[in-house]
Amino acid sequence: AARGAGGRSLLSARDKRRFTNCALSGNRPINSAAPGFSGCSQPVRCRHAMMYESGHRNKMKGVSRMSQQIPGYTHGTSAVAKSPVSLADFGLMQKSALFGEEDVKYLRLSHDVVKDQVEAILDVWYGFVGSQPHLLQSFLGKNDGKPLGDYLGGVRKRFGQWILDTARAEYDQKWLDYQHEIGLRHHRTKKNQTDGAASSAAIVPFRDLFALIFPVTVTLKPFLAKKGHSAEDVEKMYAAWVKSCLLQITLWSHPYVKAGDF
Repeated sequence: AARGAGGRSLLSARDKRRFTNCALSGNRPINSAAPGFSGCSQPVRCRHAMMYESGHRNKMKGVSRMSQQIPGYTHGTSAVAKSPVSLADFGLMQKSALFGEEDVKYLRLSHDVVKDQVEAILDVWYGFVGSQPHLLQSFLGKNDGKPLGDYLGGVRKRFGQWILDTARAEYDQKWLDYQHEIGLRHHRTKKNQTDGAASSAAIVPFRDLFALIFPVTVTLKPFLAKKGHSAEDVEKMYAAWVKSCLLQITLWSHPYVKAGDF
């Protein structure tokens, strides 16, 4: 299995058992100029901007430094090409999903809720993938059909960072570009290249991308309720996560869609 700093395994013992057994068995804060929010009739921007622009940005500087130490995490670097989806297009997508300032607020509220639960959340998600042979297929070796420990470990680290990035809710050009990069890494265009993985799967099937939104978000909800927030706040955090996942998976789908049809 892959090892992190100090020799700690990047896979939990439970994940290793599940994957092995399965294999053996078969922004900035959105402002008045942001796409999709210009002309908003609700005077919420200033209140939220005052709340987040100083504290939120200062808190995230340290997070950004730590995330750059994750192998293969290239958000905001020259290694990431510009997204073919414009910020204006993404603004229209936000409108289609009824995603607004309140969703940004509750995603950011969820950051402090999930930041110390990332490994536990990943245990649940990896456990689900490991229990489904057709999903596990993306992580099996080409030669022996066994789980690729280094590949699983590398993906797990970046998956954990994705949780934090989703909760940060910073929708600038760098974020948009990285969503396209994630999509390419699921598609045959760049699948397996980031970790140099000798995987038997050349692509993550499109059929699974949107379907996975439900197990990811429904199993996240109990974690959102663990820090004493009201039931209403938990529901709003959950709804914001569902919308965010829908938007992100749509962006990841771009490489799968026939040219001109996105």
